[in-house]
Amino acid sequence: MNYSNLFRIAVRALFRNKMRAFLTMLGIIIGVASVIAMLAIGEGSKASIREEMSGMGTNMVMIMPNFQRRGGVSLGTSNSNVLKLSDVTALRNEAVTLTAVSPEIRASGQVIYSNENTQTTIYGVSEEYLPIKKLEVKAGRIFNSAEVRNMSKVCLLGQTVVENLFGKGADPVGLTIRIKNLPFLIIGTLEDKGESGMGQDQDDLIIAPYSTVQRRLAAIDYINGIYASAVSEEKSAAAIAEASEILRRTHKLKESAENDFRIMSQSELIERVSSITNIMTILLGAIAGISLLVGGIGIMNIMLVSVTERTREIGLRMSVGGRGRDILKQFLVESMLLSILGGLLGIIFGYLIAKLAGSLMDSEPLVKTQSVVLAFIVCFIIGVFFGWYPARKAANLNPIDALRYE
Repeated sequence: MNYSNLFRIAVRALFRNKMRAFLTMLGIIIGVASVIAMLAIGEGSKASIREEMSGMGTNMVMIMPNFQRRGGVSLGTSNSNVLKLSDVTALRNEAVTLTAVSPEIRASGQVIYSNENTQTTIYGVSEEYLPIKKLEVKAGRIFNSAEVRNMSKVCLLGQTVVENLFGKGADPVGLTIRIKNLPFLIIGTLEDKGESGMGQDQDDLIIAPYSTVQRRLAAIDYINGIYASAVSEEKSAAAIAEASEILRRTHKLKESAENDFRIMSQSELIERVSSITNIMTILLGAIAGISLLVGGIGIMNIMLVSVTERTREIGLRMSVGGRGRDILKQFLVESMLLSILGGLLGIIFGYLIAKLAGSLMDSEPLVKTQSVVLAFIVCFIIGVFFGWYPARKAANLNPIDALRYE
């Protein structure tokens, strides 16, 4: 019996019980739709995070204090004072793979203007910080080196702070705010950056000269971190090695001593985040894939019922010359048809669900060709695997017993 006849017989058999066939396919449809939607949302989120982080510069290098340990217990980095302004000077003077270096000193506090106030973070930096972090001035200007040396009380506001203190669309340049009861002149505002891929508001900040924040707001003699730009993304690894060598020397660390600082490039951070999101995407896909297994069991169940119902039909086919392998192929084609049709509908519904979820989450889902092909292959395998036993049972029926079956 050729495959075109087998296909026609399978279609007629399924159409005789349309509702039962649809309900059987429903398990596969739900399974495939879940897998496609989950993978698309995961891939879309990963791409969004990568794009967001790449927007901060793929050649950025971050230097932070290392975790302090005492008796094998981590004490964290919040009070670590290993990084000094002298480290910034050494990196600026000696590092040939770094094009810009800026300290970062963080202080949080209440900011007041008239009868409005807000809580935010103040970042003490140099004028090189903005190009390193890909921040742009919307109005006004950045402070200069003279204002840094003189510890001038000037600042730039992120858009969230502008909205909280002055209202949306306001231009506060030239006005004075109070930070921890100290007056600061607003000399500029920053362009809107929106939320980061991690959900952090990148506009809820104030930027001021590091000397001012260090002495007048934080009252510390160390810095919280150093941000730098490598000559290029390809030179990031060389920049990390060079910065590490310089800092070990300025910190007078012995050859056997562990670094008291951590250096990470933005591209390395992107890869780490991507690996985490990959694991989450695979986990979500695997959980959704359980419903495919359930759908396959449903196909096996309904095919067994079909074999029982059509026992006399099988006996008649065998009595007029039908061979066991023809019966086997007939039922295999039926189970594969159920699985593949369910897979096609599942791919369509999965894409629609991913689009809907993406619009609700404000992210663009990414349906990869590999995931569609994988879903299709899995459907084919499910059709063969779960249809084999019922088909084999039908093929092994004794024709005489089949004809006597009531």
